[in-house]
Amino acid sequence: MSEGGTKSTSFLCGHGSARLPKIEIHSYNIELKDDGAFLGDRASKKALAQILDKARKPLIKEGRDPFDERPSPEIGKKELDRALEKGNAETAGLIHTVVEEFSQEFAVVVRRLLKEKSWKDVERILVGGGMRGHRIGELAIGRLSALLKAEKIDVEIVPIANDPDDAGLLGAVQLAPEWVFKGHDAIVAVDIGGTNMRVGLVGFDLKDAPGFTDAAVIEREIWCHAEDDVTRDAAVDSLIEMIAGIVRKAEKAQRKLAPFVGIGCPGIVEADGSIDRGTQNLPGNWASARFNLPERIAEALPLIGEFDTQVILHNDAVVQGLSEIPNMSDIRHWGILTLGTGLGNASFRNRSVRKAKSK
Repeated sequence: MSEGGTKSTSFLCGHGSARLPKIEIHSYNIELKDDGAFLGDRASKKALAQILDKARKPLIKEGRDPFDERPSPEIGKKELDRALEKGNAETAGLIHTVVEEFSQEFAVVVRRLLKEKSWKDVERILVGGGMRGHRIGELAIGRLSALLKAEKIDVEIVPIANDPDDAGLLGAVQLAPEWVFKGHDAIVAVDIGGTNMRVGLVGFDLKDAPGFTDAAVIEREIWCHAEDDVTRDAAVDSLIEMIAGIVRKAEKAQRKLAPFVGIGCPGIVEADGSIDRGTQNLPGNWASARFNLPERIAEALPLIGEFDTQVILHNDAVVQGLSEIPNMSDIRHWGILTLGTGLGNASFRNRSVRKAKSK
């Protein structure tokens, strides 16, 4: 284990860089407060459970609760989707009520964010995270868009194009210049969230599809660390084992694996690879100058193939946003919000914009 120290395990763009090959990051992990609480908590997994709990109380009192009076935090998004699709009219009405109130809270957060200097010129907001992959999430995104349009707030609200489970991995290819990966066809990517940790093998073909337009997750492992009572160091050890397993699979498949690991993690990432704050949903204390995740990984996996392993760490909402770079070339300013254990946020400015062809 590496504690403290200043050894660099990054190159080129570096950890937490505000300037990446194709975009500039105006802000991320903005911590807006509302009466002493984080404003983003109004649009989170916990907030959804609280809204559901309130909506169920009248039905529980009358003995008609469709979820058998189980605690709301135990009711997952898949179950809510099934209740919406296959439940009776009363149950469907309950879910729509929950979605409506959640969307109203989400709109409060977006309105406040758009007043920030780094967000005021945002033309398009992508919505990702765990809820994006469920019907109730899609409805909430659609309702948010309608609420903002009704108020004549000129911003486009769209769900991320990629599967949210893959987006946080796919964005890792944008953490370094494209030329770095010439001669390779895959990298290892890591997405650390408040509930799950994912490790994936991201494949691409820069010769036939420059700009990583064909990038895809071709191998993946997932661990729900929130279900286990683990320390920070035990969690990191498990993460390293997952990375090593993906490397072995790539080698067995004879992939041309780049000696590069791109990581998205909650929090404010410092240039030396330490995390300043924002990791409260992770097991143990990750926000410490004495803990350096990139160093831990590079020391445990010093070589990929014949070359030193290079590790780049950035904020998880940023990396998820980077997965959408191929779809954002028509605008200048854009942002992403990730709905999950917490609400992640990042805003970007493209370094170049594709001009529309004249007719």
